[in-house]
Amino acid sequence: MVVEHTIDAFERNSHIDEIAIVSNPMLISEFEDIVLRNGWKKVKKILKGGKERYDSSLSAINAYASDDVNLIFHDAVRPLVSQRIINDVAEALHHHHAIDVAIPATDTIIDVEGDFIHSIPERSRLKRGQTPQAFAITTIREAYDKALKDPQFKVTDDCGVVKKYLPDQPIFVVNGEETNMKLTYKEDTYIMDKFFQLRNAGKELG
Repeated sequence: MVVEHTIDAFERNSHIDEIAIVSNPMLISEFEDIVLRNGWKKVKKILKGGKERYDSSLSAINAYASDDVNLIFHDAVRPLVSQRIINDVAEALHHHHAIDVAIPATDTIIDVEGDFIHSIPERSRLKRGQTPQAFAITTIREAYDKALKDPQFKVTDDCGVVKKYLPDQPIFVVNGEETNMKLTYKEDTYIMDKFFQLRNAGKELG
């Protein structure tokens, strides 16, 4: 399963002390079986997610509210996250309280109003966001505390929450990788399978 590859990447990383899976409540028992089947030792919590993405983030934040920890959030549908990316994110947490992972934008990005171009931002300044995203728990908790008091609260990811509600908090960017792709469309399965084949071939040659 895709999620097994994803969790295994963090299970194998020496910087990761503990893993919490945030799941659809209907799948918690299935995840319990998956953890047992794989023999993972670092998975300590299986938490209930929510309707929106931020509900799942809040579930993890609340689960560790009494602990002085760093939290690393990662999409389950990015199973090809490399050990290099996880290592760089973990190392960056020694110096920064908010971290994103991104890769350069290779296409021209256009800002539109309706069906017409409004502006064309300078591509050299643009990057495509990936995960993991990482935070000192005090930082991400404070950002969400402020966000939940805003009746107009609407963001797409956790770094967006920090950027909007803690504007003075710098967000450091770790270099991502093209292979750290997100499984979104049916066609992505074929691309991802090819990346898996190439990675496995590299292991065999090594």
